[in-house]
Amino acid sequence: MSNKFDALKNDDSGDESGNKDLHNAELQTPVIIPHGDHKLQYNYWLWYSCRPPGKQTVVQSYDQHLKLIGRFGSVEQFWAIYSHLVRPSELQSHSDFHLFKVGIKPMWEDEANKKGGKWIVRLRKGLASRCWENLVLAMLGEQFMVGQEICGAVVSIRFQEDIISVWNKTASDQATTARIRDTLRRVLNFPPSTILEYKTHNDSLKDNSSFRNTDVFTR
Repeated sequence: MSNKFDALKNDDSGDESGNKDLHNAELQTPVIIPHGDHKLQYNYWLWYSCRPPGKQTVVQSYDQHLKLIGRFGSVEQFWAIYSHLVRPSELQSHSDFHLFKVGIKPMWEDEANKKGGKWIVRLRKGLASRCWENLVLAMLGEQFMVGQEICGAVVSIRFQEDIISVWNKTASDQATTARIRDTLRRVLNFPPSTILEYKTHNDSLKDNSSFRNTDVFTR
């Protein structure tokens, strides 16, 4: 990658069927970790999405807005990708980075996500880049200590605020979701009074919204 914006450029080749086949083939390719690299516990893929605000004149499915930036399974591979990326605070409004374990797409309907939910933290402008980096490093370093329960994380850049969310597999497991909440507050160095919100993906499917109608927690 010669430029840190290269990973976010759109493909305008016009051959949608060919691009789809290439995309599907890329998703199925295994992550190869070079000998001597420091292997992570899980393999991850990083996605980017950007949707123009307001009502869309052309109906498109959510996954049509997703662009796979890269995949990694070691510390070295992560930094090779991350060092070429723009920081979240530099993204245009209604853009998102999605960091998920390989095999789990950042969609409510995905088999690994559909019984889960997400913790949501709303940030004032200017904090997203630091908080996102701290969260990513905590995820890769297995600081949440909840086994396979973490699916991924998202940073969402919006007009008046930025939002960070952590997705987990089992919304009904209150003890685990509470541990994720407490760890999230710790790794982002939030005071105890910080408001965190939780929303199940089933509720998101019902009201077609990621961040409206959430349950609020302040402790």
